[in-house]
Amino acid sequence: QVQLVESGGGLVQAGGSLRLSCAASGRTASVYTMGWFRQAPGKEREFVAGFTLTGSATYYADSVKGRFTISRDGTKNTVYLQMTSLKPEDTAAYYCAAKRMVFSRDRHEYDYWGQGTQVTVSS
Repeated sequence: QVQLVESGGGLVQAGGSLRLSCAASGRTASVYTMGWFRQAPGKEREFVAGFTLTGSATYYADSVKGRFTISRDGTKNTVYLQMTSLKPEDTAAYYCAAKRMVFSRDRHEYDYWGQGTQVTVSS
């Protein structure tokens, strides 16, 4: 099993920045892909950003490209999501996720999930 714990959410004004963290523990050696997803009220959970632990490529949803950056600190087993130029439409619960196989934007293919952290962007 892999445990994921997110932190760093909060309330921010439009145009502001936040950095989310995801601390992974347990059988992290089995993880191949990490990702961030988000879910706004009444909407489906959607892919935000992700990468594979063996490569250098990063992947982003079109809606956040150029504003969000996903990164990792391998020594701490921590994944970050730096969010800048935040918009009210970025308001959602943000979830960290991990999977044992190749990268995918499909939330159904992820094996492990954190409990989520709320991000609220005021206009």
